[in-house]
Amino acid sequence: MDIRVLQYFLAVAREESITKAAESLRMTQPPLSRQLKDLEKELGKQLLVRGSKRVTLTEDGMLLRKRAEELVDLMEKTKAELTSSSENVNGEIYIGCGETESISFLAQAAQNLQKKHPLIHCHIYSGDAERVMERLDKGLIDFGLLVGQMDISKYDYIRLPMKDIWGVLMLKDSPLAAKETISAEDLWNKPLIISHQTSINSEMFSWLKSDISRLNIVATYDLAYNAAQFVKKGFGYVIALDRLINTTGDSNLCFRPLYPGLEAELCIIWKKYQVLSRASNMFLKQLQEELDTTQ
Repeated sequence: MDIRVLQYFLAVAREESITKAAESLRMTQPPLSRQLKDLEKELGKQLLVRGSKRVTLTEDGMLLRKRAEELVDLMEKTKAELTSSSENVNGEIYIGCGETESISFLAQAAQNLQKKHPLIHCHIYSGDAERVMERLDKGLIDFGLLVGQMDISKYDYIRLPMKDIWGVLMLKDSPLAAKETISAEDLWNKPLIISHQTSINSEMFSWLKSDISRLNIVATYDLAYNAAQFVKKGFGYVIALDRLINTTGDSNLCFRPLYPGLEAELCIIWKKYQVLSRASNMFLKQLQEELDTTQ
């Protein structure tokens, strides 16, 4: 498969129209249609359903779209690294991270690095640990910031000295808001909203002292901000990390830590034996400098 043809396919998937895709690619429709048919012939799969008003993807087409986006992203990342200037340190740094207030540590390191090398730019990808590690394994990002206990034996890593605190986000007039801390028993009969990552986190369910099937889990979430909107409507209690949602001032939300306390470790990982770009190497050194000043 030619990377150029994959870019054509992605344009059609994005525009849902061969005509509009051809316009965006600044080419005529017949050669674009021919390239797509040749791609389907090469793969032995129908990728597109050509309707009278719009083009849709088949199941195989949706799979190819996901893989093509990854391949094109990796190509662009590699091209940027190879064409970077040898005189001035420049380049792109790709970072994947879960939701944590400690992202401010990486932000500070990135800011201090850019003051020294203004041509270095950062790209932030958000996702849970599983998705971050998947993108790292595929070479789509350079570093990952993981929250919580994970098997990181196949990565190089730096453990951060700070930790996040687990607790419960709720309305200030909720029955549990009168408590200073929240025990497992307090949550057994409550409607719970948990993160997708928490749903596979044995440490959390060990703390809850209950099988997942016995809990009243009414919703799951990726972003704490979105989950907080459900809390505001009285939908349930969110098990989340502290300092992700503002609970001060006129906010009608409050946060109560778990008891016994449960902390989430933080670490920055990157692939073992990976040849890092100059920009990524600079970022890694800057992270170490930041750590040295905090210890």
